[in-house]
Amino acid sequence: MGFPCLRVGGDFFATCEHRTGELIVKLSEKRVRELRASGEGAAFAPAGRVFKEWVLVSDPDESRWAALLQEAYVFVKQT
Repeated sequence: MGFPCLRVGGDFFATCEHRTGELIVKLSEKRVRELRASGEGAAFAPAGRVFKEWVLVSDPDESRWAALLQEAYVFVKQT
């Protein structure tokens, strides 16, 4: 991705947008759609290309981010 990322088994599961500090996590397409539809997340679209299994989370809520990081870790570890 061009900036530091968290990995499990060599695969990326999370990072922070280096300019804004927003959380970016990898989840199932279904889960990403849910988060976007609820307004909890936004499309991760660097250079205009939407990544279907990645979601951008702006609200810096520590407990929410911890839960999303755990969810992303489990999702990537299982795939």
